[in-house]
Amino acid sequence: MAKKQAAPTVREEVSGMERLALRVSSMINHPVAQAQRWVTIHRLDTDRDREWEEVLSVIAETDELELTLNDDGSVTVRWEQQEIEVAGRGKPEFEPEEEAAPF
Repeated sequence: MAKKQAAPTVREEVSGMERLALRVSSMINHPVAQAQRWVTIHRLDTDRDREWEEVLSVIAETDELELTLNDDGSVTVRWEQQEIEVAGRGKPEFEPEEEAAPF
């Protein structure tokens, strides 16, 4: 019997910008960062100037985020707890009505 050969998979390369954006997003969304509402991002040797500046620009333009440039070249991103999160805690805004059984 002849064995079937699987078609070669095409591997798409992730651009430097996509890789950096994913790393930063992952760091911001990490449970510890969410609990403390800040994260420090370090630039890696593989992060090119253009990508690093573009990501910092996007962060700086986001109203909910505060950007602090540190002396060691890292960046600390801080944010406040959103009102939606606060509203979701505690007593519900409405009480469900009990319906009569349909039988």
